[in-house]
Amino acid sequence: MFVMRFFTPLLAQADGPSLFTYFDQSNGAGKVIIGTLAIFSLIAWTIMIGKHFELKRVRLYNLGFEQKLKEQRFLIDLPETFNISSAIPYGNLLGEALEAYWRVVRKSGEEDSTLNRARLEHAENALQRSVAKQTLGYESSMIFLATIVSGAPFFGLLGTVWGVMDAFGAVAMQNTASLQSLAPGVSGALLTTVAGLLVAIPSVFGYNFLLSKTKLMVTELENYASELADRIELEGR
Repeated sequence: MFVMRFFTPLLAQADGPSLFTYFDQSNGAGKVIIGTLAIFSLIAWTIMIGKHFELKRVRLYNLGFEQKLKEQRFLIDLPETFNISSAIPYGNLLGEALEAYWRVVRKSGEEDSTLNRARLEHAENALQRSVAKQTLGYESSMIFLATIVSGAPFFGLLGTVWGVMDAFGAVAMQNTASLQSLAPGVSGALLTTVAGLLVAIPSVFGYNFLLSKTKLMVTELENYASELADRIELEGR
């Protein structure tokens, strides 16, 4: 008996209007907005899932490259068998730093200390440029995801306001106004706000998670660049 009393309201609600009913009661603008929000949701989930696995894969590549590099005694004169892949952010930093280091050639009458100082400055500048470029790669697609997070609720609210305005306008044209004639239009209009929140809520959690992960990897990238600069400076003396 207790179980029946508990589930009776839920069963009654299940037998009531569904989301598809509310969708049918929406006006044309509301249906277009809901369809657009569904596309935004698909794009947001694609970005979140793809970015998560991308950052995870890149971090594993970076850690593997860093461990492999620690086994080398010298950075400036790496053996030809050592593969520096530009597809790996850490490898890109090392490759650009070494290229900038050896780009500076000795001039006639130049002392070794002046040459080494110039090479170190070029290598450090190359590391700074490479860190900025890799940071942009880490943060790619995040701006679009942030736009969906902030824009989806307002887009849903636009559909609600438009639908309510349309519903009241239709009632105003009738001779008699009743709750039964007004409720379907308002219910359909409110569905757009629900759709906007259903898009924004998962997106904001995913965005914050990816943002924290990106900040961690950027910090690791900067620390790695500083470590490379120190090793190049010690070996270039």
